[in-house]
Amino acid sequence: MAQKKKIQELKATRDAFGDQLAESGRDNENIIALSADLGKATKVDKFGKLFPDRFFEIGIAENNMIGIASGMAENGFKVFLASFSSFLTGKYDTIRCSLAYSKSPAILVGTHSGLAIGKDGVTQMGLEDISLMRSLPNMVVLNPATYIETRKMVEYLCNTELDTPHYLRLGRQPIKEIFDNNYNFNFGNGIVIKEGTKGVVFSTGCILGDVVDATEDIDMTVVNIHTLKPIDYELIKDLISKHDYVFTVEDHSIIGGLGSAVAEIMAENGAKSKLIRIGLNDVFPESGPPDQLYEKYGLSSNKIKEKILESIK
Repeated sequence: MAQKKKIQELKATRDAFGDQLAESGRDNENIIALSADLGKATKVDKFGKLFPDRFFEIGIAENNMIGIASGMAENGFKVFLASFSSFLTGKYDTIRCSLAYSKSPAILVGTHSGLAIGKDGVTQMGLEDISLMRSLPNMVVLNPATYIETRKMVEYLCNTELDTPHYLRLGRQPIKEIFDNNYNFNFGNGIVIKEGTKGVVFSTGCILGDVVDATEDIDMTVVNIHTLKPIDYELIKDLISKHDYVFTVEDHSIIGGLGSAVAEIMAENGAKSKLIRIGLNDVFPESGPPDQLYEKYGLSSNKIKEKILESIK
């Protein structure tokens, strides 16, 4: 009798953040969490329910939350401050002056990034947040791809003595898992998911599962770039030198995001490869069901596959 195939449970990276922060909070009494009236949505409320004396609801006052986080972090606390990525990074000037300039080691957690927020519309989609955070001196930018990778990344952030602010970019949508529990997060090091000869695809964030599906039957190298700043310069330099076609895929604007970062490395090294950037191209998308938005803007697995095949033929 044939066995039923086990259906993989899909989990969001924002859930991984909430789960791991709550777990790490049991062992590290120095962890503080701040929320800007979105504790349930960002999942930081899981920490708040367990440790109410170390959780602060600031309300719809992101600038104030950033200022509070700066002071707490500079006085030795491990501070996580959470909101939607569009709302949080929209306070760019305050982040620039209160965190980046002073190198205050707070962890900014921006959830609901990309198109997956769907019907809530573009005002709540984080689509330029990487561009903003990459541009800031002293800012580290992290964009995990799956639930397991996010948990390992949050564990790293909780257990490592930081000397500069970090931006952690998370998604709303449940996604397929690529890794297993033996996965080790290595800060700054890209991960080669599979190797191929037709080209290389650099992916960042929650879109990785779609990239893996899109390239399943194509002989492509696929790389997960979970640390966008500092980026794995040497790995990218090496791989672009070995492939005629270089693709970047991101649920973000291609201006200032992964596509720009890879383009900079290619230009600096005189690469002869052709670069194809897949993502939002200088556009504000409309509201709608996430699957329809991904299809329209070329980020569904079948659209990614079409673009790759069209480019390498």
